[in-house]
Amino acid sequence: MTVELNNESGEQVDTTGLVELATFALARLRIHPLAELSVVLVDEETMSAYHERFMGEPGPTDVLSFPMDELRAPADDDDPPEGLLGDIVLCPAVTSRQAAEHGRSAEQEAEYLLVHGLLHLLGHDHAEPAEKKAMFDLKDAILADWAEERGGR
Repeated sequence: MTVELNNESGEQVDTTGLVELATFALARLRIHPLAELSVVLVDEETMSAYHERFMGEPGPTDVLSFPMDELRAPADDDDPPEGLLGDIVLCPAVTSRQAAEHGRSAEQEAEYLLVHGLLHLLGHDHAEPAEKKAMFDLKDAILADWAEERGGR
């Protein structure tokens, strides 16, 4: 898998850890090993502009996802499809501020939102209660597996 991460935010972020988590999550979801993902970390001004332009809402948000090839995780017996997943845009300034509200460190909040954005790229949504439960259960399982993989960190 190719995970490209560009930190344009001006913030100190564990970019290596985010790339490792994205790679882990993609493997866990059985996404094709040649799939490509782009993660961009931006400042609040840039995120505000994206949020308004693409979502019609003012102010910065924590994460936005822009799917490309509309890839989905394969069923158990299917081969994973190859292609471009798309872009995940994170705003570290926003995620750092909201981390405490969610009882997480800034690093944990960024990880949480990275997986959240990745699941959106794969077609998951949380508009309806059943969709939300499925998406959040999967996100929690991936993050629990990630913590176990890293020895509980």
